[in-house]
Amino acid sequence: MSAQWASIIVGALSLLGTLAGAYFASRKNTALIAYRLEELEKKVDKHNSVIERTYALEEWRAVAEEKLKVASHRIDDLERKGA
Repeated sequence: MSAQWASIIVGALSLLGTLAGAYFASRKNTALIAYRLEELEKKVDKHNSVIERTYALEEWRAVAEEKLKVASHRIDDLERKGA
């Protein structure tokens, strides 16, 4: 075997090693990105849940305040009629 063929074989093996390393690194990086994206989606869902509950509480509070106003007016009316 000549030195030229040995160089070609070494070069081919180096190329295969480089391609395999790049492939596995890319797979690992893709898996890490997918995991981080999934975790971010969980955080966004949790945040959205808090926002929805906040809106529901604000709506409940507005209704409660309106009921309190109506009750206060009714009490005032009854006090005026009874006085």
